[in-house]
Amino acid sequence: MSGKIKSRSAANADSVSANVSCDERILRDCHQIYIDPDSGLITIAQTVGVTLLPPRKKITVMLMGNHSAGKSSFVNWYVEEHIQRTGVAIETQGFSFVTSGRKRESLTGNATLHLYPHFKPLQEFKGVSEYLGTEICTSRQKRFSLVTFVDTPGLVDGDMKYPFDVDQAILWLGELCDLILVFFDPMGQALCKRTLNIVENLNEKQGDRLRFYLSKADEAGGESDRQRVMMQIVQELCKRPGLNKCGFDMPTIYVPNPNKPSRCVNQIEEVCRTIEKTINQTVQNTLNSLEKDCNLITEAITQTLDNDRQCSIENRRSRFKGCLLGMLGFTVPLLLLVTLVLGSLSKDVLVLVLGNSGIEALTLYVVPAVKAFETLPAEVQLYSCAGLVLLSFVFILLARFSFRTKPTLSGKQKRQLQQKLEYVQEVVKTKKKNLYEEYLRQSVGDQDMN
Repeated sequence: MSGKIKSRSAANADSVSANVSCDERILRDCHQIYIDPDSGLITIAQTVGVTLLPPRKKITVMLMGNHSAGKSSFVNWYVEEHIQRTGVAIETQGFSFVTSGRKRESLTGNATLHLYPHFKPLQEFKGVSEYLGTEICTSRQKRFSLVTFVDTPGLVDGDMKYPFDVDQAILWLGELCDLILVFFDPMGQALCKRTLNIVENLNEKQGDRLRFYLSKADEAGGESDRQRVMMQIVQELCKRPGLNKCGFDMPTIYVPNPNKPSRCVNQIEEVCRTIEKTINQTVQNTLNSLEKDCNLITEAITQTLDNDRQCSIENRRSRFKGCLLGMLGFTVPLLLLVTLVLGSLSKDVLVLVLGNSGIEALTLYVVPAVKAFETLPAEVQLYSCAGLVLLSFVFILLARFSFRTKPTLSGKQKRQLQQKLEYVQEVVKTKKKNLYEEYLRQSVGDQDMN
């Protein structure tokens, strides 16, 4: 039995690798370019003080609406597996992530947050962690390999109490999701005030990600009944200032049932096209972000090397200035010491030490200064000596401060930065160009690529 399971798993792995779509491969390669531990963009950026976030390999689609609006049923239909529980009761009481993987698995709250680290701030909402879960399935239907669904709790008015602040949690999740699908149930709960309030708040910042659908449209009665329900929903939405906009669209959708045919127009494929469009836009945004991040790293490395060169120039100037001030500081006391020593020696000793030419030079330069100094009163001479010593001390102090230099990069560090700069400019940007051409080749011919 175990042998059969192993062989089946190996076959599934081979089929998965063979069925990887172009978009999936591009997002995966872009993600790897960022997270590679040795030469990833995140590692390179950290060396120059730049923080980057890796792109996600899938888009995140959040489904929200009143309870029994068909959110879980839509997920099951999309993946073509029975993953989420469905029913009239409030089946989804927490947040359920549904994603594709290598084998069927259910994860609890902590495991979910480890799988999706960018959702870890959800822990700050009291009680949410215990109502988080992830369902992993092996389905490769439609574009599910590039989608993570977030099935939210069914929303109701009245005395229903949630174990956490469901409104704020949904609003926070809406900021991270790429697409937000709002399902309105025509069976009496579509005008749920809690749903409308959350939708209005989401529309303020994520209006371009919101899509509205009349779900379970086949259960709304005849065509006139559906039209009346849709008018009521649209009127209620348009009462909200933020949602009162032109071109309001609300396709009618329902999960098709061969055993229950319906004459109602089913636009559920429109949802699939919307997801497809979001995936395409995400691929383009990821490739564009890759180029921007490459330019950001290039600028940061270039700026770092330029600053290092400038610091080296300033350090050389500081050392020269320090040497000059140090020489001046030590010259004055040295001259006083020489004068004192020479004045205490006899002429015969000076001739022996300096020679006749040295005596002549000494008489020419030093004797006039000594005689001028001796003409000064004793008190002035004392103050002059003290002043010269103080001046020497000031020069030495200035020299010490001038020798303070800025830290610079070692030769090895500069070579490493230069190598990283060349890697980003030549290797990563070339990869990005090839990935973009691969993406465009899906929709345009080779003759249009030149």
